[in-house]
Amino acid sequence: MAFSAFCFNVNALETPQISAECAALMCVQTGELIYEKNAYEKHSMASTTKIMTSLLAIEEYTPNRKIKVTSSMLGIEGTSMGLLPGDTVTLEGLAYGMLLQSGNDAANVTAIALGGSVENFALMMNNRAKKIGMKNTNFVTPSGLDDQNHYSTAYDMALLGCEAVKNTEFLYICSQKSAAVYYGNPPYRRTLTNHNRLLSSYDGAVGIKTGFTKKSGRCLVSCAQRGGVTLVAVTLNAPDDWQDHREMLDYGFSVTQSFECAFSADGLTLPVVGGISNSVSLSCEKALAVGKTDDVKSVFLSEHFLYAPVKKGQVVGQVRWFQGDEVIAASPVTANEDVTLQKTENKKEKQSLFTRIKNYFKEKFQ
Repeated sequence: MAFSAFCFNVNALETPQISAECAALMCVQTGELIYEKNAYEKHSMASTTKIMTSLLAIEEYTPNRKIKVTSSMLGIEGTSMGLLPGDTVTLEGLAYGMLLQSGNDAANVTAIALGGSVENFALMMNNRAKKIGMKNTNFVTPSGLDDQNHYSTAYDMALLGCEAVKNTEFLYICSQKSAAVYYGNPPYRRTLTNHNRLLSSYDGAVGIKTGFTKKSGRCLVSCAQRGGVTLVAVTLNAPDDWQDHREMLDYGFSVTQSFECAFSADGLTLPVVGGISNSVSLSCEKALAVGKTDDVKSVFLSEHFLYAPVKKGQVVGQVRWFQGDEVIAASPVTANEDVTLQKTENKKEKQSLFTRIKNYFKEKFQ
């Protein structure tokens, strides 16, 4: 048995020198932190908070649920998608309002509609954060308006960004440069425009969310995809955030490549007990992996033998590829042909089968 890993030539750029106070760059496929600057330092994160609020709205699995906007849901300062008391809007429409227009009104309406109150919704946000692994984050507001107890870290926000873009509906919404959304009393067509400049200026950009308050400074969580690799970049308090993200993402794509892992099963067989053939040949498909190096090792896992009958295409094992102790890819090992059950017509032949099994184990463990 043999393996090979095919990795593109890696021409790594120099480590970026960025303006942000805190930053993190993470690979979505592996969760690997590729670059960081004060990534574990607690900091307010402004409207990038709406990534969590939008994700919870989308995860309700009722995107067309209609929300009746009341005056108690509104009265919040800052950016707005233009909701008024008496308006009808769907959860999906609120998600568009948060991710494109950065509507604080949309975030507040979402919180009260789903949690019953902003305080209860904050508990929902923090519970979801714990499941993601955001250990240094505390949500107080659904919009990201300043509060001394509302904070996160660049690392935690990268975890959140990676989790969010794994949701296909979330990724679709945050990647739109503009969108038509219906809401009002009665609902009518509005056009919302995305504040994320990278969608138009960076090749492969697909999201995610901007943010700004005087306390937080300019905050940005971005996502880009190239060559099978998806990266999430985070900056908190970055005077030159657009350029910071271009440099971070360029650096990430220069050191992280997708590559093909192959396992040669030529000549590899597994013993078969009770079949018309004593063994079956095997095959294994290639797997795609993502990593910073081509230092990859493979391990073949299977039972010591199979019982007949064996069907062509039957999964009989697995190959796993490792970088260090981490599994980066896996592919099933399958049987190449059928092995039918050997017919036994009398007691003597059945006893012969038992003897064959006994002899197999005797030889195996001697």
